[in-house]
Amino acid sequence: MQYPLISQYVRAIQDASSNLDKLAHLEPVLDDHGEPYRSSGAFAVVFKMKDEQTGKYYALKCFTEEQEGRAEAYRQIADELEFVDSSYITSVKYLEKEIFVDSSCEEDDFPVLLMDWIDGETMENYIAENYQDNYAMAMLCYRFCKMAAWLRSQPFAHGDIKPDNIMVRPDGNLTLVDYDGMFVPAMKGQKSPTIGTKDFSHPLRTVDDFDETIDDFALASVALSLKAISLEPSLLDDYGAADRLLFSAEDYRDLSKSKVLAALHELMNDEEVNMFLSMFLLANAKKNLGLCSFRLFNLYKPNNDIQELSLMKGRCNDEQIRKKIESITSLTDEDRKKSVVLFNVAYSADGKKLVSARCDWGIEFNISNFVVDAGVEIICDGAFDGCYSLTQVKLPAGLKYIGANAFRNCSLTEVLMPNTVLGIGSKAFNSCTNLQNISISDNLVYLGTGVFDNCRRLEKLVLSKSLSVISGNPFFNWHGNLQIVSDSFVYEQSILYDISKTKILACLSTEKSIKIPSSVSVIGDFAFCGCSFETVSMPTSIEYVGKCAFLNRYEDDLETTNYCWEGPYYGHSCLKAVRLSPKMKLIEDRLFLGCLNLMTVYIPYGIESIGISAFEDCEKLSEIIIPASVKVIKKNAFYGCKRLTKVVISEGIECIEESAFSWSALENIKLPKSLKNVGKGVFENCKNLNSLTRKVIMDTFGKSTLESPITPEPFPFP
Repeated sequence: MQYPLISQYVRAIQDASSNLDKLAHLEPVLDDHGEPYRSSGAFAVVFKMKDEQTGKYYALKCFTEEQEGRAEAYRQIADELEFVDSSYITSVKYLEKEIFVDSSCEEDDFPVLLMDWIDGETMENYIAENYQDNYAMAMLCYRFCKMAAWLRSQPFAHGDIKPDNIMVRPDGNLTLVDYDGMFVPAMKGQKSPTIGTKDFSHPLRTVDDFDETIDDFALASVALSLKAISLEPSLLDDYGAADRLLFSAEDYRDLSKSKVLAALHELMNDEEVNMFLSMFLLANAKKNLGLCSFRLFNLYKPNNDIQELSLMKGRCNDEQIRKKIESITSLTDEDRKKSVVLFNVAYSADGKKLVSARCDWGIEFNISNFVVDAGVEIICDGAFDGCYSLTQVKLPAGLKYIGANAFRNCSLTEVLMPNTVLGIGSKAFNSCTNLQNISISDNLVYLGTGVFDNCRRLEKLVLSKSLSVISGNPFFNWHGNLQIVSDSFVYEQSILYDISKTKILACLSTEKSIKIPSSVSVIGDFAFCGCSFETVSMPTSIEYVGKCAFLNRYEDDLETTNYCWEGPYYGHSCLKAVRLSPKMKLIEDRLFLGCLNLMTVYIPYGIESIGISAFEDCEKLSEIIIPASVKVIKKNAFYGCKRLTKVVISEGIECIEESAFSWSALENIKLPKSLKNVGKGVFENCKNLNSLTRKVIMDTFGKSTLESPITPEPFPFP
């Protein structure tokens, strides 16, 4: 039988009400060009149709080539699927001589296949868009395996399992489409109409292989490929191709020569990879998985605590991930109320959180060797903080998160971390001065600031390849041997950068002179904290400097005169002069707070805001010129500048917040006409202000600007 061309079907569908018989109530859905929405394959074209009365959408399949026995096969398939209630399968209805087509064919009326329309995209397209998102692929593998387990428990088989025949719905669930090669029990003893797609079918499959097991090999191959890609996306780049995943028909013919199989051996430490590989090899040897339970396809659903292990860079920024970790490990009132106390150690009611080892602060924690209960997944913030006698702790398999300050100030000498740990919160091991050895989880993805602060005896740290998010500087006041193999960072000359080398995250250098490369535009929070440098050379490429980036905790009386281009130097005892970068837009809060020897600061045009306590207690600062670009001087900005006698504020300033110049040595100041708001106590205790200036200030902005004492905000020491 000769069938019409696709173009002829299109013309017929455009006037569907006239050319369809039993389905005349359906109307075609039109695309952006006013044409019937359609997709085509090797043997058919599928139109999207709508029942205007019910609002329901259908897929109308019109055939372009003859297939022997198709009519009877689809009648048998329709009978089998009629009472199958599953989202994995859609209903089908075969209608003989349903559509009239004006063509040169001998016949005028042709059969159609009516199916429910499935919204979404093919799994092939979904993988192409999301294969680098580890979590998305892990969930796809999980959902595929759920479908595979269900399919193997049924008396029928699809016959051509491949990504192009699987739809991914908007909610992530999967549905099989294209049933041309399907087997149902009524077909037992018949020949298969297809041997499936070669890159997904057993190499020895023939038309005689036609029963409920014909999907097994393809299911094993796809499951193994999806699992491997979820762990190592680059495998698809290296071995994938159009219309297939990792394996090709050539791989199947001789697995001993398969480069894909060789590459998968790098993932053999993963339990699920091992399971899928075993199933794949068995299916390759036997054509099917008759010796395996379909339950082997049942995986644990990927954990979604931080959008799943790997979502890291792809779907969340570092700050979002930090907040997510903090929300997981923080203590809630509910945790405290419902905790169960055993030997003065509190656990959550479900046993998944270790809430606190210091439930009664009146009782001294005097345990030196502690075993965390099995089943604990989270050690909450500050759980062992201040447990000075704790020298050894055994962490359980399955532990996922170690909270902020969890073991701060403990006497731990060694920590063996299970490979299930995903995140370590800020200052988790801060001031563990006896810590000599710590094994980091192979699956660690998040590391908070100050985790290893002041771990003086720790000589070496090896960070895992999976590490993708670092918040602040985990290593300040630590200068040991750091080894990091993660693809997300670059570690050169004792400085840790992001992968693009545009941001400095941490410096472990003990050098007295530091030169920052011109590629750097951002210096992260606490990046150089604890470094006892004498000079630092900074490029004009710097656009932003994080809080306390150059915090110097050491009280070294260095005899050198330092001239630095920019940076926040809280308490830096050496800094005398600073030139800020013209690319900076603001002076961060507490930027130079406590820089006792700072005498000269150049603020370029372009700075729009001077932050809270930015120059507080800069006792030797005598003069400052504030350019017209500055709109706001925030509270306590120049609080306590005992030698600050001259301030020039240009037209353009709009707001000076409370206590901005209080307790300074100002003698006179001219406030520009652009100034709209002045906070309380801006000039409180400025005893050197002359009487004329004092009167102008009072007349213009009120008495409170001079006399309302405001206690400055204390600086939260890291």
